[in-house]
Amino acid sequence: MHFVKIHLKLYIMESKKFSEEELRLLSLKTSKKLRSCLLGLSGIFVLLFSSISPVVGQSVQSNASLTSSMNLDQCIAYGLQHHPYIQQSLINQKIAKSTNIINLSAWMPQVSASGSYTHYFQTPTEFTTNTSNPGAPLAISHSPVTNEFFPQIAVSQTIFNPNVLYAAKNAHLFVEQAKQSLDSTKINTIVNISTSFYNLLLTLEQIDVLKEDTARLGKTLRDTYYQYKGGIVDQTDYKEAYISLNNSKAQLRQSVENVKPQYSILKQTMGYPIPDNFNVVFDTTSMLKQLAIDTTQVFNSENRIEYRLLQTTKALQKNTIFYYKSQFLPTLSVNAAYVLQYESNSSSNFWSRGYPYAGYPYPTSYIGVTLNLPLFTGFDRSENIKKAKLQLQQLDLAEYNMKSEFYSQYQTALAGYKSNLYNMKLLKENIGMAKDVYGVITLQYKQGIVPYLNVITAESDLISSEINYLNTMFQVLVSKVNLEKSVGILSINQ
Repeated sequence: MHFVKIHLKLYIMESKKFSEEELRLLSLKTSKKLRSCLLGLSGIFVLLFSSISPVVGQSVQSNASLTSSMNLDQCIAYGLQHHPYIQQSLINQKIAKSTNIINLSAWMPQVSASGSYTHYFQTPTEFTTNTSNPGAPLAISHSPVTNEFFPQIAVSQTIFNPNVLYAAKNAHLFVEQAKQSLDSTKINTIVNISTSFYNLLLTLEQIDVLKEDTARLGKTLRDTYYQYKGGIVDQTDYKEAYISLNNSKAQLRQSVENVKPQYSILKQTMGYPIPDNFNVVFDTTSMLKQLAIDTTQVFNSENRIEYRLLQTTKALQKNTIFYYKSQFLPTLSVNAAYVLQYESNSSSNFWSRGYPYAGYPYPTSYIGVTLNLPLFTGFDRSENIKKAKLQLQQLDLAEYNMKSEFYSQYQTALAGYKSNLYNMKLLKENIGMAKDVYGVITLQYKQGIVPYLNVITAESDLISSEINYLNTMFQVLVSKVNLEKSVGILSINQ
């Protein structure tokens, strides 16, 4: 198990030891050019390691709920709980459920209470006939009541309405769509976290390799210098050694600088707080054991969450076609009301029976059925049906293209996984052979059998083999995640 921690003090101590050794060399009678080169080399080495900050491995306890050390599974579990996209998808699920309740509420009885008060400055005119003399003109009179109050309770119940029927048919589909969107977001989050995690580990592993290479080249530079002073080699050998060390230092510095942005990307994909940090914990041996995946399984596009999400969208579109067709049907509802009428000549004595007409309610109640049959709407309904069918055809074409795209992604991911896995095995063998070659060439150089150019070539082959192996190993890990996603077997149950 590896705990990735960058200790600033350790690097400074190493740089001081290297600096003291070089200063001891400077005490010898060397040329001014060599002295300036070695001083510059020492300064670069100190500057390089003193600029490294403990980005990865720093434990900041500003939030007690945060974990100080996390492996890949813990990073994924944290991201699935805290990433803003995940939180948004969870909120969308709740919104879908609330929207369904709102839309289905039209099926429930609608009860309302209301009241109206009227004060007449001029009371309504009333016409009455003379029952004793039917041929006489109508008698004109005015209502003696100047104030009226009408409280009422009204109830309506929808029996059939295309709008509420459409809402009922789509309710479960909207919930399923929100859940599938959440699953899709989870899958993308897992892929992004895994990729960012592996990229960070690759850089950290490269730093370890380049540190060993820099230390090895530093020792070679000192040995070459002593051989040069002893007259065994000429001046070009230590210059070539110095050039090789500078190149290694440049690569090391670049890798060190890449740690911070990659660590920030990992925190961003996890939804981790910006001011807080954690240690990255990983076990290379365990990762290598998890590289295997069944490459013989049959590809099925229906396993992809994107395909299932598209099927839900198609079901919603079919319901939309049915909804527009149902617009030709009538709407039917039942209505009932109970109304009380209070009258009084004084607005403050509606319920006092001592006043004329006051204190007695005059109730009115009714029940009725409302039927509404739309006859002509300007071709609105027929064109909506036509439009909805065309949109369904678009979804069918999108499904066909999606299956083709999914299969291409699967073949690409499968080829990448197989080739990277094969390359990793070959490159692992190269590391062992490159180390053997470097050891033999170095020994031959010290014995004066081969020129220093052979040492440079062997060193270059060794560092290239180690870096290439690391790159391929983490490419296998990333390609495995992409293959699992393309097949639709990436687990989101963290």
